Amino acid sequence: MLNAQMVTLFPAPLLIHKSTLLQLFYSIPPSYLFFLSPCFVPSPPLHLPMTHMLTLPPCVIRFHPFSSHLPFPLLLLIRPHSLTFSTRLQTSCRMSIVNIVAREILDSRGNPTVEVDLHTDKGLFRAAVPSGASTGIYEALELRDGDKTRYKGKAKFGANSILGVSLAICKAGAAEKGVPLYRHIADLAGNRELVLPVPAFNVINGGSHAGNRLAMQEFMVLPVGAESFRDALRVGAELYQTLRSVIKEKYGQDATNVGDEGGFAPNIQENSEALELIKTAIEKAGFTDKVVIGMDVAASEFFSEGKYDLDFKSPPNAARNITADELAAIYQGFINNYPVVSIEDPFDQDDWPAWSQFTASVGIQVVGDDLTVTNPRRIQRAVEEKACNCLLLKVNQIGSVTEAIKACKLAQENGWGVMVSHRSGETEDTFIADLVVGLCTGQIKTGAPCRSERLAKYNQLMRIEEELGDQARFAGHNFRNPSAI
Repeated sequence: MLNAQMVTLFPAPLLIHKSTLLQLFYSIPPSYLFFLSPCFVPSPPLHLPMTHMLTLPPCVIRFHPFSSHLPFPLLLLIRPHSLTFSTRLQTSCRMSIVNIVAREILDSRGNPTVEVDLHTDKGLFRAAVPSGASTGIYEALELRDGDKTRYKGKAKFGANSILGVSLAICKAGAAEKGVPLYRHIADLAGNRELVLPVPAFNVINGGSHAGNRLAMQEFMVLPVGAESFRDALRVGAELYQTLRSVIKEKYGQDATNVGDEGGFAPNIQENSEALELIKTAIEKAGFTDKVVIGMDVAASEFFSEGKYDLDFKSPPNAARNITADELAAIYQGFINNYPVVSIEDPFDQDDWPAWSQFTASVGIQVVGDDLTVTNPRRIQRAVEEKACNCLLLKVNQIGSVTEAIKACKLAQENGWGVMVSHRSGETEDTFIADLVVGLCTGQIKTGAPCRSERLAKYNQLMRIEEELGDQARFAGHNFRNPSAI
């Protein structure tokens, strides 16, 4: 049995068999929380790696009694609020990690999340982890402690704690090499070129992101005709303000309240009405030749018993539910009547036949989010079934930078587009701005040009473009295939 404050030394790389690992895990009393490494989360259900052996690097490991809140990887037991892990951990690039501190902070929805400070000889590297409102059931495990006396039970641990360390280590790795973060990520991915993405601004919020009656979650504008990222941000901001005026004129001042991601949330029910508002704003702003429309339907949120309820925020009524074919016909109407070029999660995450049929029947980008959850196994199945043609890349869905890069490369190797994404519960961390440039995906969605946790990413992209100077390339109309630039 482990004792509080016990320190265990592994003087050399340690090879642990699965059976030994399980014995160790189950010998820990319930008052402790146990994590093994940034690629392993032994939280029920226990997800073991595919191999039979695990290798731990040489390190000193400190154990702390755990009572509730703070997460942490690397074979560590935690005491909440004051966690410190001090060692000289040698990584593959011989970078010395001298101290790691994890703390609980709040995200943009006021829920607790994890922030990690990683100290090396090069300085302090900080990372914070987001979380989603609408989540795929196949995402990496995110647990809540259930203690209703603190944040209504929403203090968390699990996959997101691992990601915090992974993000911080990636930032430290860039500093160790003396290169910008986006260049370090490009090196990790094997990319020589760098591409600035087209931003997909979420200008009208519905679904789980807003308190209105809209079933579909995000209505986005993509300035594909802009000349640069800076120009795209200007177009998005001007269009956003024009849309505010259009909504205010039609529905009144209170209709310009915003949702989780900064988009407006007018209390309308018809999804076509949201598209009509955006179309009107595009025309009034004079951007008809520069802006197209994207949508995130998040259909799993209103899927039940094999059908879809486009008024799911009202009391249930089976008579109004529609089939996948009927929903596909609605999407086809959107494509015919509006400049819709991208639809995300048009069907439930397990409605595979509907996905395949729809992707085969339309010529637009069909994005898998809940369907693929940035998971290589789900991506491979989607490739085989031709279920979609674009991956939504959310680092916290899979739980580490390394795994996210692998997922991105798998999608790109199969001819898919890749869109890097934020989460609805965001922080001021700007990691995904560097990620999208380094991975050369050509497109990013990180909310409206409103709210600082969203603008932090967009502003970082402007800085990157400025730093690259004449070498900066903007994806523009090639957002689905930036390698064609």
